[in-house]
Amino acid sequence: QVQLVESGGGLVQAGGSLRLSCAASGRTFSYGMHWFRQAGGKEREFVAAINWSGASTVYGASVNGRFTISRDNAKNTVYLQMNSLKPEDTAVYYCAASLTSRVPQPATGMNYWGKGTLVTVSS
Repeated sequence: QVQLVESGGGLVQAGGSLRLSCAASGRTFSYGMHWFRQAGGKEREFVAAINWSGASTVYGASVNGRFTISRDNAKNTVYLQMNSLKPEDTAVYYCAASLTSRVPQPATGMNYWGKGTLVTVSS
């Protein structure tokens, strides 16, 4: 069983930066790791994904060029560096792991989910 714990969320002004972390309790080095987000009253949205080696990354259209996903398999941790934040980035951000290393996978294909961390971007 793998447990995922997100951290790093908070309140930031528009144009600012945050770095989210997702720490896994088990070894997830072979998993495809993903970030999703969900704003109030909206559907869960794909943000970014990274394959087991870190060689392949994919981003959602709304964050491409501003966010960077990375992973440290030795630390069982995935990161999401978020720059040039906008008020529309406000959401709960979830880390998720797929047993399928190939990315991206849909939300329905995730095997494990974290509980989420809230990011609020003020205008």
